[in-house]
Amino acid sequence: MNSARYHGTNQERVVFLNSKEKSAQKRTGIVVAILVALLVLLAVAAFLIWFFVFKDDDPKNTHSMLLNPKVKVFSGHMKLDGVNYDEELEDTTSQKFKDSAEKLESLLGEYYNNDPLLTNYYKESVVTAFSEGVLAYYWSRFEIPVADLEIAAEVSEERVLNLLEEAITIQSPKRSVNDIKVTSITCSFTDGRMARKPTAEDCFYRLEADEAAKNFSSPGYPDRYPPKSYCQWQIRAARENAISVSFPVFHVEDDCKDDFVQIFDSLSPDDSQAITLQCGKRPSSNPLSVVSSGNIILISFIADNSVQQPGFEAEYKVIPKAQVLQCGGDYTANTGKFTSPLYPSFYPNAMDCKWTIRVSPGEKIRVRFNMFRLKEPKVDVRKCHKDYVEVMGKRYCGELSSLSLTSTTNVLEVTFHSDESYTDKGFSAEYSSYSPSNPCPGEFACNNGMCISTNLRCDGWNDCGDTSDEKGCKCGSDQFNCSNGLCKPKMWLCDHSNDCGDGSDEKHCSCEPNEWRCGNGICLDQSVRCDNKRDCEDGSDEASCESSPDLCSIYSFKCTNGQCVNKVNAECDRVNDCSDDSDEAFCDCGTRPFKLNRIVGGQNAEHGEWPWQVSLHFQTMGHVCGASVISDKWLLSAAHCFQVPRSPAHLEPASWTTYSGLQTQQQIWDALMRKVKRIIPHPDYNLFTNDYDIALLELSEPLEFSNTIQPICLPSSSHVFPAGMSCWVTGWGTLREGGNLATVLQKASVKMINDTVCEQVMQSMITSRMLCSGFLSGGVDACQGDSGGPLVCFEESGKWFQAGVVSWGEGCARRNKPGIYTRVTKLRKWIKETTGV
Repeated sequence: MNSARYHGTNQERVVFLNSKEKSAQKRTGIVVAILVALLVLLAVAAFLIWFFVFKDDDPKNTHSMLLNPKVKVFSGHMKLDGVNYDEELEDTTSQKFKDSAEKLESLLGEYYNNDPLLTNYYKESVVTAFSEGVLAYYWSRFEIPVADLEIAAEVSEERVLNLLEEAITIQSPKRSVNDIKVTSITCSFTDGRMARKPTAEDCFYRLEADEAAKNFSSPGYPDRYPPKSYCQWQIRAARENAISVSFPVFHVEDDCKDDFVQIFDSLSPDDSQAITLQCGKRPSSNPLSVVSSGNIILISFIADNSVQQPGFEAEYKVIPKAQVLQCGGDYTANTGKFTSPLYPSFYPNAMDCKWTIRVSPGEKIRVRFNMFRLKEPKVDVRKCHKDYVEVMGKRYCGELSSLSLTSTTNVLEVTFHSDESYTDKGFSAEYSSYSPSNPCPGEFACNNGMCISTNLRCDGWNDCGDTSDEKGCKCGSDQFNCSNGLCKPKMWLCDHSNDCGDGSDEKHCSCEPNEWRCGNGICLDQSVRCDNKRDCEDGSDEASCESSPDLCSIYSFKCTNGQCVNKVNAECDRVNDCSDDSDEAFCDCGTRPFKLNRIVGGQNAEHGEWPWQVSLHFQTMGHVCGASVISDKWLLSAAHCFQVPRSPAHLEPASWTTYSGLQTQQQIWDALMRKVKRIIPHPDYNLFTNDYDIALLELSEPLEFSNTIQPICLPSSSHVFPAGMSCWVTGWGTLREGGNLATVLQKASVKMINDTVCEQVMQSMITSRMLCSGFLSGGVDACQGDSGGPLVCFEESGKWFQAGVVSWGEGCARRNKPGIYTRVTKLRKWIKETTGV
């Protein structure tokens, strides 16, 4: 509709179109609309191409070489001939550095132009540093246009390296004596974010190390580093020294794809010379500390993520190179200890060590590794072809939970090898001699040389680690006779875990192949599965069925808006299953901030390993019970800790003090102390049957969450912890029945036990509010003082959930008497109604 205004009036004159005019305008409007739509689509396409392909094309921008699919960067070093090393080469502003760098950059360009493929995509090479030797460090950049992306794979590390090696082999002998000659060269694919130019002024540092410790830190420390931070520190030292770099504080986002620190035994970000790549948060008990093999080291810090953390503080200094090279030796004493070079710091690159242990003739040698960590990216631990320990012709690498070896003679050689890339914590070992005629006085001798208590023989537990203590046994009435001759506790039958090793404990445990087993054990025809009808009484036939989205059962996750999600363990799995996102709404829990070591065979918990564990002290008696943090104001514990016959003081909040973030009872001043405001045992708690054995404690003031204090995730009522699942129980309880309380927080690996089997071995004293768990570490069990503590399980989502509360049991660590725990899922509704958590 067109409109015009009469002069001097506010009235509009409306002009009506005839039918022909309307038709013509309609056609014009359609054409215009189509053209506008096409222009919008082209604009969107152009923006996407720019954003993903061309946005970072400016070669002068140090942030330009990001993880762009068409940009490939390779880096390495060149060994030069005919060049006298001069300290001027260390100064990137000197004319000598500029001239030498320009010659090498031009030479690299000549090499690449000899390849008909690479010459099309080669953009530039940059020499970043020189070091004694004489070595020059460089990177080269290639850009593949969008139209050629299908052949991007041909611009490979192998092709570039082959070209460079061939080029220096056939380089012209006619070159002037004043020209630089390359005698060897390395090359590896490099994250383009590390390709910094030596003229960069932002976050690029050249440091000199000496005997006095010096410091540097990530940008923004101790607050938060900014996103898109790309920093490098080149550190040098005198030729006779190596460089030690430690990180007293290290807190980087726990996603090594976006944010990380990578350290190189080089001045180039050459992956073949990488020492380690780290992210996350490290405690003081597991600091990051590395040492170079020579007098140079490169630290690269990449931060792409929008979620920033405080970053790191680093300390660097020199140590004599002779100290780095010290390893190996000859031992003749009956007992001794040895470690990887510089342990507990990361061992250096390119090391070879040998320890020769020689004891009296007729004696043999037993070696036990208390810590063993030789992990390296993409290494097959069955082959151990990079870093390894070799004993009696066999190589060991990776991270081992147990390693005990025995010699065949009175002489034993242990060798250690590390290659030029990636190192780790290494190992700590101790050895002792023994008489073959009596290898374990008063104990049982395992085939692998370990000695264990004789009462652990034929108890169904693999205490030796090689099952030698369980072979040739006569099974007891409370044990199952496996087809391979081993004896296993009956409580491990039908728990979906192959405990026998031959699967015989899991045979005849389920329905026929054409049947479906309901949660209550009833077998129905397989056709009942996912038919959108509740055929099983408990609705388990429709659990995790996408075709049954609205059918609610005890296995369904209930969203806040009433929607039912038929998916096993839907909460906090990082997938929004509820339309109101309530399944992911309360998931700031169940995480361990610290990166921790695995100690071989250890049961002492590391500092911060279980940040939800709480110690409850009663009056002046010290530790009495455990609890878990479920929010900043609430703790979860066991009712029997507070409802004690003839002791009303146990129900008085003033009688109790809580300690969070505690590791050892001898240092309670290091923990966060809070008084108790309210104690709320479950109203249906039965003192005689221990049914509903659960209690809530409200704190007098909120907790302050930290590296060592975090809440545990509470599972929904539909959460499933299947039989056979490995979980952990922690506490300061007595180490044996009738013994003394532990000083250091203890941890034990446990396994969920089939409910039916649990009821059988416990003689039907189990209610639906209870669950059973058997311990994998023989002779260890939850005991007096562990009551109220958490039983926690790790889910694939990366979260820890509390499955149970330590409740009761018959004695401690008795055969076929598993620990009994209050089942949290059955009481989740009461917890929510009482606390709001």
